[in-house]
This record gives sequence, structure tokens and C-alpha cells, in this order.
Amino acid sequence: MPRLSQVPRSDDNAPIVTIMYDLLFGPGRDPVADPGTSTGTPGDWWTVFALVPDVLQHCVDGFGLYQSPKRHLDPKLRELGQTRAGWTRGSQFVFSQHCKSCRALGMPEAQIEAIPHWQVADCFDERERAVLAYTDALVYDGGRVADGVFEALRTHLSEEEILELTYITSLYEMHATMCRALRVEFDDRDEPIVEVIGPEGVSALDVGRSISLPADDA
Repeated sequence: MPRLSQVPRSDDNAPIVTIMYDLLFGPGRDPVADPGTSTGTPGDWWTVFALVPDVLQHCVDGFGLYQSPKRHLDPKLRELGQTRAGWTRGSQFVFSQHCKSCRALGMPEAQIEAIPHWQVADCFDERERAVLAYTDALVYDGGRVADGVFEALRTHLSEEEILELTYITSLYEMHATMCRALRVEFDDRDEPIVEVIGPEGVSALDVGRSISLPADDA
């Protein structure tokens, strides 16, 4: 379950909440009592973000902005950035959803499958590799972009396209981070890094100390 409360459908929902609930879950349906979308997601991103309707409105406006026909950036490059951001930030939800968006745009399956290991894949052209390298600099390196990466990007994209790519990719790093923090959608997963309990009464062996002591002191 998400870490925050979910907002059920009611007559006093903010207009943006009612609009999105109707769109995603169907008119009259309460997505808290009857969760799940037609695309197979739990849908609790929406029910949690409905806690603060103007934040939800801001997010919805952002979705409209990045898909607006006013955009200069090639949608396939946009989705490469979004999908890679989901992978690098470790969000199962963002990565999974944008793999589907890549597919809807006609991206070859070989490319979608290679996004996690793009550095050693030969299915991306130089423009796509520049976008992926830039995405890694935004997410892994927190915006510390090497001059060589930026110059490669500048070779293939206009300044307007670079700004759009930077904004949209950073926006989706934020979404990936929030999904993990709030444990919504496919990011409602247990922490994988935990102590593995050993046999009762046995402590860890200090191998380094053991092999460094003289034989008669061990």
C-alpha cells in the first residue's frame, strides 16, 4: 500500500480529481474501493496525488506540456530520456510505463530491451546515444555533464530541443523519485537490501583478521 492516504471519490472532490478519476477509472467508480486501471496499473499514483489537488493539477499540466504539438523534441528521444531516467533512478513504475510509450511510438523492441545496457548496445545511432549519455549525466551525476557529452548532444539537437530534453527528463527523474518514496504503483516494493540472518548463535567471521594473524594466534 502507498505510504500516504488515498482520496476516495466523493461529491466534494476538487474538479481536477473528478476529471481524472472519470478519465482513468470510469464515471462514478471509486478507485480506492475498486482500484486498478484498464492498462493494468493499480492507479494509486492518482489517488495519492489527489491529496493536494493543485499539485495534481500541476502534474497533469506537465503531462500535457511534454506531449504538446508545440514541442521541438522528437517524441522518441523524449521517451528514451524518460525511460532511461526510470531505469537509472530505479523506478519500476516509470521504467515500465515508458517502455510501453516507446513501443506505442514504434520504437523497435531491440532498442527498448537495450535501454538498461545502452552503453554496449549497437542498436542506437549517435544522436540516440548522445541523448542516453546526457540522461545518465542528469540522473546518475546530478546534472554534472561532461563537456564532451554536451558537445555531442549539441551536434544533434537544437538549443530548444536540449532545453526540452533537460526539462522533461528531469521532471521524470522527480516522478521516479516520488514514486519510490511514496511507494505508489509498481514501486510499492519491499526494500531488497536487508540483513540476511545467519545461524542462531553464530557471529560473522572476520576473515581479514583471521588470515592476518600468525597461525598460533588465530
